[in-house]
Amino acid sequence: MSRRGLIARVRRGLYLVPSRLPPGGKWGPSEYLALETLIKDRKGRYQICGPSAFQRYGFDEQVPNRIYAYNDVISGQRKIGSATFTLIKVDQSRLGDIDTFTTPDGIKVAYSSRARTLVDAVYDWSRFGSLPRAYNWIRNELARDSGAAEAIAMAAIRYSNTSTLRRIGKLLEMEGVAESLVSKIERELPKTSAEIPWCPTHAKRGTVHRRWGVVFNA
Repeated sequence: MSRRGLIARVRRGLYLVPSRLPPGGKWGPSEYLALETLIKDRKGRYQICGPSAFQRYGFDEQVPNRIYAYNDVISGQRKIGSATFTLIKVDQSRLGDIDTFTTPDGIKVAYSSRARTLVDAVYDWSRFGSLPRAYNWIRNELARDSGAAEAIAMAAIRYSNTSTLRRIGKLLEMEGVAESLVSKIERELPKTSAEIPWCPTHAKRGTVHRRWGVVFNA
């Protein structure tokens, strides 16, 4: 029945079945229903992230061909019906700062917030291919929303790592964000003499910004 499009297999022994078949006799669950079922079956949590969130918030116009989701139970690729997922298993401490909405059929969907999505575009750049584009997304967000700087800084402090804090701290400083907020990021940094590139996909050559240990190689 799964092959004929009458039901959708989530895993062995767990299937999604429509209350009634649509005209034409084929059915597939929505990507939100499929994701919710998959994660709830493992008693986990998730939040949609990466390219899926970039497109939702208008940072990137490209519509991804799969749903990306951070979660605390499953890692890898999954396909349920016609929906394809890239599932990124993270520690529970990295889940949070979400926006939610409820679909017409009652499914509660969790996306990373705008600020968290921008932070992850810097933090998870190698997975999402999002640097250096994310720097312009952050600049545009700062211009759009007066509260964005604080939201981004707080998300970076809570959910990112040292290299992300250094890059975001430098960017906020360059964009003229209040020194009190920039200093809050700086205080989270460990003492180190190591330098990191501003654009990790470019050669590590350029001016060194000592405060942040960033080689400005854009």
